[in-house]
Amino acid sequence: MRLLNISYLEPEKNLALDEVILDSVEEGRTPETLRLWESPVAFVVIGSGQRYRQVVNHFNCLRDNIPIMRRCSAGGAVLQGPGCLNFALALRYDSHPEVTDLHGSYEYLLGRVVAALAKAGVCLERAGISDLAIGGLKVSGNAQRRRRFACLHHGTLVYNLDRVAMSRYLLEPEDRPEYRGQRTHSEFVGVLPVDAAVLRPMLQDVFAPETKPTILTTDEEKNLENLAQTKYRSKDWIFRR
Repeated sequence: MRLLNISYLEPEKNLALDEVILDSVEEGRTPETLRLWESPVAFVVIGSGQRYRQVVNHFNCLRDNIPIMRRCSAGGAVLQGPGCLNFALALRYDSHPEVTDLHGSYEYLLGRVVAALAKAGVCLERAGISDLAIGGLKVSGNAQRRRRFACLHHGTLVYNLDRVAMSRYLLEPEDRPEYRGQRTHSEFVGVLPVDAAVLRPMLQDVFAPETKPTILTTDEEKNLENLAQTKYRSKDWIFRR
């Protein structure tokens, strides 16, 4: 397992890198990979199939200069920024048969996160299809992009994100998990009682034990720059729906 501790200032590069990693693992050019990252700036990211006008407060984002981005995976719109640690896993089905099935993969991967945080005294519970919660408050959302030989699983771990800002930049979704009920973003989202200094080594121990952080290959660097420019920064991609 390869470990990457790579975060960028530019939101489009952070999103592009997850897809670049999936491409590399899918094509067998790099080992399976765990990436940990946290954006130093706030931005909104919507799921690949969402209609942005239905989930984003476009006016408030423009007024406050909050970028709107679209990721390569499904799932709902979220606010990214300081206080939200992200983990991305690119795994092959032949070496991790547990992730061959979508729902089985969530059970396997999120179960490992739950077990690891339990050792730190944090009692998490599975909620909905792909969330983790504490006392009914969502503290982790997860989504996947699946290819023929590998999948990308990426998730958030919220430990200090501005929940009030979520209601400012995100519209209330029509499609919501049953456990959410009619709660607003600020009422529905909680925070973990541990910070990134605990979460980073915990995730590494779970998915990439005894692995030292490394860097991208030359090809990945080139592909990252290209994908960030031609896709993730493109209005045709961001506002395609």
